[in-house]
Amino acid sequence: MALVLAAAALVLVLADVATTSTTLGNEAQKLASPPAKDPRTKKQEDVLLGARLAKASPLYRTGRLADVNCSPGALPAGSMVAYRRFLTRVTACLNKAWAAQFRKARMPFTKPRLRIITTKVKTPCGAWNTGADGVYCSTDRTMYLMISRTQLRNPFALGITRLIAHEYGHHVQQVSGIWNYYWAARAISGKARRLQLSRNSELQAECFSSVFMSTMKGTPLVTDADWAYTVGWFRKNGAKGWPQNDHGKGPTQAAWMTRGFNRGTPASCNTWAASPRNVT
Repeated sequence: MALVLAAAALVLVLADVATTSTTLGNEAQKLASPPAKDPRTKKQEDVLLGARLAKASPLYRTGRLADVNCSPGALPAGSMVAYRRFLTRVTACLNKAWAAQFRKARMPFTKPRLRIITTKVKTPCGAWNTGADGVYCSTDRTMYLMISRTQLRNPFALGITRLIAHEYGHHVQQVSGIWNYYWAARAISGKARRLQLSRNSELQAECFSSVFMSTMKGTPLVTDADWAYTVGWFRKNGAKGWPQNDHGKGPTQAAWMTRGFNRGTPASCNTWAASPRNVT
C-alpha cells in the first residue's frame, strides 16, 4: 500500500532546444534560441498546471463507478491456486469497471499488470516498502501482491479485495495524469509538504478502492458486517506499521473509506481539492 518512486518522465520538465539551419551557402544563418527559463520557475508552472488537472480530472464527472457484477468466487484456505485465481478474477473486474469509467471520461486507458509474490521483491521502482502487503510500481505499471503463509492459512476475501483495489487506485492515478501533479509537486517540496502530498495520494487510492467495493455491497464478498469490521480495523490500525504519517491517521483513512463506499463515485475521492484538515 505504500507509495513508490515514479520514473523521471513523470515530471514534465522540458529542455530548451536550439535548432540550426542546415542550408549550404553564404546566406546560412542560425535561429536564435529562446531565452532560457529558470528551471525552478518551470517546475512551479508544471505544478500549477498539474494541480488543476488533479483537482478537476474528467474522472470526477463520470458518476457512479460501473457495476460489472463482480463475482470472483470462493477463497478457500491453504490453496495458492485458488488465491491466484481469486486475485486474477478481481483484477479482471477492476479492469472492466475502470475501463468503462475512463470511456465515460473520454480518456485513454491501459490495464495494469498483476504479479503475485510470496516474498518481498525489489521492483523497478526500488526496494519493497516497509509495512506493505501490496505495491504499485508506476515504472512498469504493475501491482505486486504478496501472499504470506498466514494469509494463505486464514484468507479474508474482502480484505484482499480491498488491498488489490487500493493498488489499482494508484494505477488510476497514474494513467489519468493525477500522479503527474503528485510527483512534480514532491520535487519542489519540503518534508512536511511531501508527507501531505503522500496522504493525498494514499487516501484517494483508498477511497477509489472503497468506490469499487461499493459495487459489490450486499454480496457474499462484501457483507455489511465484514465491511463495518474492515473500516473499524483501519480506524484503529490503519496508521500502524508506517514509519511516518504518509498514509493518513486511522480515523482519516476510515472517513475516506466510508465516503467512497457510501457515494460510489470517483468525485467523492477528490482529496486534492479537500481541506488539509480532512487529509491528516
